Amino acid sequence: MAWKGFVEGGVASVVAGSVTHPLDLIKVRMQLHGEGSLQPAWDYGRQTGSLALKSRLGPISAGYRVVQMEGGRALFSGVSASMLRQASYSTTCIGLYNILKEKWQEGQRLPLHKRIAAGLIAGGIGAAVGNPADVAMVRMQADGRLPEGLRRNYHSVVDALRRMVKEEGIGCLWRGSGLTVKRAMLVSSCQLSTYDHVKEELIHYNLMKNGFSLHLVASVSAGIMASMASNPVDVIKTRIMNMKVEEGEVPLYKGPLDCALKTVKREGPLALYKGIIPTMCRQGPFTVVLFVTLEQMRKMLKDY
Repeated sequence: MAWKGFVEGGVASVVAGSVTHPLDLIKVRMQLHGEGSLQPAWDYGRQTGSLALKSRLGPISAGYRVVQMEGGRALFSGVSASMLRQASYSTTCIGLYNILKEKWQEGQRLPLHKRIAAGLIAGGIGAAVGNPADVAMVRMQADGRLPEGLRRNYHSVVDALRRMVKEEGIGCLWRGSGLTVKRAMLVSSCQLSTYDHVKEELIHYNLMKNGFSLHLVASVSAGIMASMASNPVDVIKTRIMNMKVEEGEVPLYKGPLDCALKTVKREGPLALYKGIIPTMCRQGPFTVVLFVTLEQMRKMLKDY
C-alpha cells in the first residue's frame, strides 16, 4: 500500500536527522564562515609578491568553537526545525519515490535512469513542502554565531515560523526555495537511486547478501555521491536563507547567481565546498541510519 512508503520514510528520516543534527549544525556554521568579509579570498602580498589564502574554519575547530562559546546544548540548536523538516520533506520524498518506482517497474529490475528520474521528481516536490521548516532550521542553527543584539532568539520551530511570517511576510518561508528544490533534486536522485542500484547490483552478482553489511556499503556510497553533487548548491542556499533583509536596505545577495559570484570572488572557488567534510561525515551516518531504519520499518510493516 502507498501509505507505507510515507510512514517508513517519515520515521526513518526523523530518527536519522535527530541523531546527526550536530554535524549538520557544524556544516552550516562552516558554510557561513567568512560571509561578512568584504575582502577577496586571495590577497596579494606586496612585500612578498605572492598570493595568500585566508584562514579557513575546519569541522573540529568549528565544533569546538560552538561548544566553547555557546555550550554543548548549542549543537542541537534548531533540532525541532530539523525534525519538522524531515517529517515534511523526507516523508514526502521517500513516499513519492516508492510510488514512482512501483509505477515504472519493468520486469524485476528498474533501469537506473528511471530511478534517477523518480528521485528528481520526488525530491523537488518534497523540498517545496519542507522549505519553511528548512528556513527555520538554518536560522536557528546560525543564530549563535551572531552578536547578541542581532540574534533572532527563536524559542522553537513554531516560534520561528510565527515570527518570520509576522516580521517578514509569508513569502519569507519560501526564501531560497528555488535552490532548495534544485539541491533536493540532486540529493534525492543521487542518494535514493545510488542506494537502490548499488544494493541490487551487489545482490545480483552475488557479491553480498541482503543484510546490514550490504545496507552499510550501499548507504555510504549513496552518501558520498549526494554530498559531492549537492554541496555547492547547499552553501549558496544556506547563505540566502540566513540573509537578514531589513526594510529600506539593500539585501546582501540579489539572488543565487549573485551569491555564488560574490562568494567565489571574496573567498575563492573552494568556498563552494565549505563544510564538505562535515557534510560527508553527516551524510554517511545520516544515510546509514536512514536506510537501516527504513529497512527495519519495511520488515515491521510488510504484513500490512
